[in-house]
Amino acid sequence: MIDVKQLQKDFETMAKALKRKGVNQETLDNLKTISENAKEKRKEMEDVTAQQNKLSKEFGRYKKEGLDIAPLQADINALKASKQTLEEEVRVIEVSLSDMALGVPNLPDENVPDGADENENIVIETIGEKPEFSFEPKEHWDLDNGWIDFERGVKLAKSRFSALKGDGARMERALINYMLDFNRERGFEEWYVPFMANSNVLQGTGQLPKFEDDLFKIEGEDLYLIPTAEVQLTNLVNDEILSSDELPMLLTSYTPCFRKEAGSAGRDTRGLIRQHQFDKVEMVAITKPEQSEEIFKKMVDCASDLLASLGLSHQKVQLCTGDLGFSAATTIDLEVWLPGQNKYREISSISNTRDFQARRAKIRYKDAKKNILTHTLNGSSLAVGRTLLAIMENYQNEDGSINIPTVLKKYM
Repeated sequence: MIDVKQLQKDFETMAKALKRKGVNQETLDNLKTISENAKEKRKEMEDVTAQQNKLSKEFGRYKKEGLDIAPLQADINALKASKQTLEEEVRVIEVSLSDMALGVPNLPDENVPDGADENENIVIETIGEKPEFSFEPKEHWDLDNGWIDFERGVKLAKSRFSALKGDGARMERALINYMLDFNRERGFEEWYVPFMANSNVLQGTGQLPKFEDDLFKIEGEDLYLIPTAEVQLTNLVNDEILSSDELPMLLTSYTPCFRKEAGSAGRDTRGLIRQHQFDKVEMVAITKPEQSEEIFKKMVDCASDLLASLGLSHQKVQLCTGDLGFSAATTIDLEVWLPGQNKYREISSISNTRDFQARRAKIRYKDAKKNILTHTLNGSSLAVGRTLLAIMENYQNEDGSINIPTVLKKYM
């Protein structure tokens, strides 16, 4: 969540940053009105409290000197009643401000490039060589090797579900194990977490309230199927005060992920790119503010090195403001080369949210004098289904068979 106190202190600077993130003028005007009202009403309440305290001190002197206390008592009682009314008004308006702030995105870092959408993202590095073929490479759904059964996936659930069999199922499992081992060797502690989350933790990482339409809700329960392990790993320390020496915390987990893909009608309707259920290995970091830049680079390098170890050409892409996620202050995407599609496609997204999620989830650490909000970071390492299809397309043979990357052979 954005810093409401900072918003009230320097609205124009924060509004300028929020405009870069695509927040419209009407929302900014409403935010300004309610934040100013909250600030003014609190000042009014504090003035009444100060006056009441002043008169209360006078009360003792009046009694001691034998003065008539009736008029003073009447004034004190009037101020007390006024204060109670103002306290309730302040509570209501500050709850309203907090609720509004929950729907406002994070501020982008100053060095994030301006841009309207993904077409204005900036490629910052390309790693690895694209494979060469003596034949026309196919897209993964056209490969006749029996790894993916789209029709039966639809029969079992609905569109945008699939089933894997044989070596395809084994490859999915191999990739999960390899990714977890790779991350663990880079210093990330492995966790196994619930695949459902309650509304409190989903609010903590920013999925609620704004993106409820993209979640699968469990009927009659305060539970949702998780859209990413980021939710669970980040919220392991929800509403906790950590010790300084616990940081940074580097965490990794495999989970299936569930998304309605609301608003994506007509996009990537074929293949494994955009499914309602998919496997992912996630990285999350909880850090001190001064550590987060270094850890951000570590996470990008970890995901990139993982792709390189699989022999997959990819590029690092700095997202512009128009393509930046709700909670992210800065994001670098990794896009893997898909020869069947003849293009790079996103396979990982690594974000630093600064203290945005920590403020929502009340994640703090104690230094010598006070409690400080942590920074939180998250990143895919990697989307397993997309890695599977990338291997299928990059390692395909003309007869449809797939060569196995060297690092995966022991897992197969």
